[in-house]
Amino acid sequence: MRSFTPEWAQAARAAVDAGPTRDGKLPSYWNWIDRARAGYTAVWALGVRESGVYLVLTWKDGTCAAAELTSDPSAADYVLVASQATWDELRAGADPGRVVMYRQLRLERGDVLTFFRVIYFFIESLATLSRLET
Repeated sequence: MRSFTPEWAQAARAAVDAGPTRDGKLPSYWNWIDRARAGYTAVWALGVRESGVYLVLTWKDGTCAAAELTSDPSAADYVLVASQATWDELRAGADPGRVVMYRQLRLERGDVLTFFRVIYFFIESLATLSRLET
């Protein structure tokens, strides 16, 4: 399955909704993730700079309720964009936290302070997304 296809988008929704594997980190970290996710409602648009295609994930009350591909991310609360090379690096095992920290995946629209209040929840969702088979 190729990334940024309709089939991949639905697999992405199911994967991030199920959440990450909980190996290798302290229980207190996962408790924080659970608290951040509980009741979380927002729309993320994750884009590929070169193609202009966005995976839009709609979160409602802590559940990833919908996923779609679009070229218009205007309905999203948070728009994040990376190059195709960065998406390829993520799929090859790059650390999602570093990718965000070093601004390879950039928040281009949305309230930065509100977004970063749940950054580890986002990072774990991105890590789950990057592990999808393509």
